[in-house]
Amino acid sequence: MNAIIGLWRSTIGKKIAMSLTGLLLVGFLISHMISNVLVFVDGASLDLYGAWLRGFGPLLWIPRLILLGAVVIHIAAAYQLSALARAGRGGSYRDHDRPASTYASRTMRWGGVLILVFIIFHILHYTVGIIHPDFRVGEVGRNLVRGMESKPVALFYLVSMIALGAHFLHGIWSVFQTLGINHPTWNRWRRGIAIGLTVLVAGGFASIPAAALLGWLR
Repeated sequence: MNAIIGLWRSTIGKKIAMSLTGLLLVGFLISHMISNVLVFVDGASLDLYGAWLRGFGPLLWIPRLILLGAVVIHIAAAYQLSALARAGRGGSYRDHDRPASTYASRTMRWGGVLILVFIIFHILHYTVGIIHPDFRVGEVGRNLVRGMESKPVALFYLVSMIALGAHFLHGIWSVFQTLGINHPTWNRWRRGIAIGLTVLVAGGFASIPAAALLGWLR
């Protein structure tokens, strides 16, 4: 336990924690995206998937708690690393050479804040249903379509998915570097994997509010 605490207190320990929890969250988001795009098949398919998940009963709280823990650790590590970076620079990004970093990395913090706000909104909107206009337990497909009928809500989802894409692109690239997979020979593959996962996950999620805004979601 002391070794784990000591590792956490180090910069590399926080980066490893961010990388591992990030990979766990990537896996969840891929599966979540695949289930969500079932709405383009028909609402019944999404309802069946929701019923399958609810069939696990109390056991469903095990992955939920694991994911919640991963999110908390990811945010805590990100916040502490950001604080350490600011202290090391002795100022904000405005005081330094901004062109040296990519747009995605410069917006990582604010994108992370937007994603956190989105997660809270998404849970209240589709999981709990207290801010949904017409939430019905078990009717997952219908709830998804009805929830996207509000253009401001659909637009918020779309903007949040763009932020998720930027976060993904920089985050996945950084994971390889943190875990020591950093070599000129491999960098092309790293870039391809980062772009591919970003397009797959963020693009898949974004397709739903985009379809709603275009009137294609029924």
